[in-house]
Amino acid sequence: MDRLSVAFACLVVLAVILDMTLNDGTASLFLTQKFMLLIKLVAFWR
Repeated sequence: MDRLSVAFACLVVLAVILDMTLNDGTASLFLTQKFMLLIKLVAFWR
């Protein structure tokens, strides 16, 4: 596997774990909601 992709995946997992422990998952929930809006917008323009 590519070392860069593994490092990025570890960074993302670490960020989610830190968000869950320090911020009760608020940032992850916010980003998930915004990503769902982006998917709906892209599907609309398709």
